[in-house]
This record gives sequence, C-alpha cells and structure tokens, in this order.
Amino acid sequence: MRVVVAIDSFKGCLSSQEANRAAAEGVRRVCPDAEVVQIPVSDGGEGFLEAFHAAMGGEKVEVEVCDPLMRPVMAKYLLQERRAVIEMAQASGLTLLKKEERNPMVATSYGTGQLVADAIRKGADQIIVGLGGSATSDAGKGMLQALMDSFVKSGHWNDIEELKNVSFTIASDVKNPLCGACGAAHVFAPQKGATPEMVQQLDEQARRFAEESALLFGYDRQEMPGAGAAGGLGYAFLQYLNAECRSGIDLLLETLHYEQLVEDASLVITGEGSADRQTLMGKLPMGILQHSGNTPVCLIAGRIGDKEELLRAGFARLECINPDGISLEEAMRKEVATQHIIETVSRVLQKSAPL
Repeated sequence: MRVVVAIDSFKGCLSSQEANRAAAEGVRRVCPDAEVVQIPVSDGGEGFLEAFHAAMGGEKVEVEVCDPLMRPVMAKYLLQERRAVIEMAQASGLTLLKKEERNPMVATSYGTGQLVADAIRKGADQIIVGLGGSATSDAGKGMLQALMDSFVKSGHWNDIEELKNVSFTIASDVKNPLCGACGAAHVFAPQKGATPEMVQQLDEQARRFAEESALLFGYDRQEMPGAGAAGGLGYAFLQYLNAECRSGIDLLLETLHYEQLVEDASLVITGEGSADRQTLMGKLPMGILQHSGNTPVCLIAGRIGDKEELLRAGFARLECINPDGISLEEAMRKEVATQHIIETVSRVLQKSAPL
C-alpha cells in the first residue's frame, strides 16, 4: 500500500512537515508496511521555501536585509544553479512584527527587493517569489526601490541591465486586483494594522502609483489577478518585471512531478486548518485534488464546513480532527493537534468502506 501525504500548515500550530509526520504515523499504526510519501507543501506563504527545498534541493542562502520597519534581519532564499526561490515573508512578513508594531502606512517591501537583488548577483535568471504572509501594503514600491538602489547608476528604471534577462514568477492564490473594494488595501490591510482611514489612504496611494506607472510603461496591470497579493507587491512584479502569476501549489507540484508520484498510490491525504467552500477557490487542498488524477483524496482539517460542496468537488472523504466541544485554545496546542491528526488518519485507514 502506498499513501501520499501532503498537508498544508495549520497556521499558528503545525508546519506542513509536522502535520505530514503526524499523518504518516497514523498510517503506520494501522498499516506498518505501508509506503508513506511525505510532501511538504505551501501555496506561497508559510513554508514555501522549505517546500521547494524539499522538492528541488539547492542551497539556502542567508543574507542580512531590512525587515518591514527597515531594521536589519537575517533572511534566507533558495538557490539552485540559475533558479532562485524567495519567500517574501522572510524579509517582509507580518510575523516579523509585534502586534503593536503593525502599521501598513510605514511597513515596506524593501527587504524583499534586497533578496531579489542578491539572487540576481549570484547568477539567478529564473526567480520564483512566494507572496503570502506580508506585513506590507506599499504596492511593491519598497521592493522596486531596493532594486533601484542595488543596480541603477543613472536613476532610470529602464537602465537596469541586470533585470533584462531575468524571468519572474509570482506564486499566490490571491486573485484580487490592486485597488478598489476587492483590492489590496480594503481586503488585506486591516489585518496588518490599518484603520479605516488608513485603508482609504493606502488605496488612493496605490491608485496614484498605478496611474503613474501606466504612463511610464504604456500599459496598466493593476486589474490583473494577483496584483493585490502581498499588499500590492504582486502588482509591482506584474507591472515592472513582467512576472507571470501562478498558483503556488501548481508550481510546487509541477516541480515535484507530483502526478507521477500519485499514479500508483492507494490514497492521498491532504489538509489545512479550516476547510470550507473557500477551499474550492484555489486553496492548497484543491490543488492537490486537481493534480491527483483518479487516486482518492482524503481531506482532514481542524474545522470543516460546507461538507456537501467539498464532497461534490471530488474529495473522497472529509475528516475533522477535533472532537466536538474542544476549545480553540486546546485544539491549537501543538501536541494536541499532532495526536488528533494521528488518531484521525488511523481512523481513516481502519474504515472498511471503500474510498
């Protein structure tokens, strides 16, 4: 029996690797001889770097860059020959700030630009950037400024020779445009510390920046899907660096040759912290389902809603890992969540009903 385990992180509780290990233990308790393939996964946010490192190898390069408040911080990116993978949250992530420090009016993506510049200096000409978990809402102006500071001698963006032969791919499941009611500021800035007044200011600043940029280039990509990702950092990559926007999980699974991995598997186990109809809107477990062919896919989660919709989408089984009545605080304890995943997966394997 061959089981593939590819579970997203349970945010604030378990990493993808930790959740996978627990699920593998659950499989082996019931089927000690089973071959369990564990795949660390991420759709662009937390764990993106680790997932790609597991998939393609390469060297983790550590550099000192600026955090969202322009303080020094050590950040890593992945370099394999001429290909680099950057997790923007390493330099510009919300987790780098204390709650009282969150302020998207001042938080900058400058450090992400420093990571990009370092990768280019080291020979990378294919750069993938995961856009999850940002603290910023600067429309990527900080990132662009860092590239200007690193490479421009004359003061003109179009004179950056170092960028002309570099291809960029941004990885994000966010399809929002840059501005407006569905844009970066209105949808995402409040969780980064923005007041309603700040949201209006940030949206207006982004709109002005996009208008100026459209005049510079003769085209305007602020409405493209993904432009609103990471506080508008997606827009800067699309508009200024001609980036391609891809689903993070699609990119990762292609790198892994995932469809070959699951061809002769009996079961795929995927999961996330909370599963509902939002899961169907391009979140990681949906990517796993879409790439798993005819292999049954079991979805586990700490909370499950909209069960009928998830089953209609094609998941073979849905399993909530938490018992009724458990408090969120208790469920979020690492050792509790780990044990619940082990027990849930064991239960899935023990059930005699066909998948």
